[in-house]
Amino acid sequence: MKAILVNDDRSLRWDDVPDPVMKDEEVLVKIEAAALNRADLMQREGDYPPPPGCPDWMGLEIAGTIVAVGPEAQEKSAWKIGDKVCALLVGGGYAEYVTVKYDMLMPVPKNCSMVEAAAIPEAFATAYLNLFMEGKIEEGNTLLMNAGASGLASVVIPMAKAFGVRVITTVLSDEIAANIKHLNADVVVNTSKENIAEVLRAQLDEGHPVDVAIDCLGGEIMGKCIHFLKHGARWIMIAALAGQKTEIDLKNIYVRNVRIIGSTLRSRTPAVKAQILAELVERVWPKIEAGEVKPTIYKVLPIQEAEAAHDILYRGENVGKVVLTV
Repeated sequence: MKAILVNDDRSLRWDDVPDPVMKDEEVLVKIEAAALNRADLMQREGDYPPPPGCPDWMGLEIAGTIVAVGPEAQEKSAWKIGDKVCALLVGGGYAEYVTVKYDMLMPVPKNCSMVEAAAIPEAFATAYLNLFMEGKIEEGNTLLMNAGASGLASVVIPMAKAFGVRVITTVLSDEIAANIKHLNADVVVNTSKENIAEVLRAQLDEGHPVDVAIDCLGGEIMGKCIHFLKHGARWIMIAALAGQKTEIDLKNIYVRNVRIIGSTLRSRTPAVKAQILAELVERVWPKIEAGEVKPTIYKVLPIQEAEAAHDILYRGENVGKVVLTV
């Protein structure tokens, strides 16, 4: 089969690789679409190596058709040849085929295309993990979701809204604010004009403090914002794209019982990932099928143009997910 490989100069090529060897607990999926994540860029640059035993090529989420089912997978699941599925991978999605353990698969939601389905597993699992398992967010709570134009925010915001959560998000311009209007965030803060820390201070004073923050930016502003949360709030760090260091008033943290939580999906055990996917299908799939939550697709390119697709993420121009078709 073919897959996307990284050359010595970090450029990409579509080239021959060995066919995957299916284990007893796995199914073989013919890939039709693979969605991009920032982790793919990190892996390409050598900063996010795949786990041992995982294919060398990138790709954390795919959609496709089951073409073979191992004996243990057949015994322990209802999957069968011909089923349309999306899958959460530890890697290997930029290819024609991939083997997947049976409990890392989810059915393609009704009314979703294969391109949309490919954009679901990683982003939706990350959103669910941090909203509900780490954040323990509840109906009526307020969420701060930084970087409202990111692929993750395009899932987190509508998912939170579907469960009755009030959402504050940040953008860099009025143009981006207009582009994410369909996500229906309650408060959109243009940080080129407004100080987000002052906005959170005002929200606190007005009785609308943040219960949960999901932060992929970090940097100096994180330390300034964390002072204006609800007592017992959770600030969840999932990346630090704006800087890895900040200054925090520690007294504020213990007086207000604020919890700072570091969180990545890839580091979770297979059992935890399987639990997340099962809960997604049970709790979130009905909302997807009802049209309350849906992945936002920014651009679709053939997999042979993976480098051009990566460039979109490098430039930060995408509002929503970039997807490769195979």
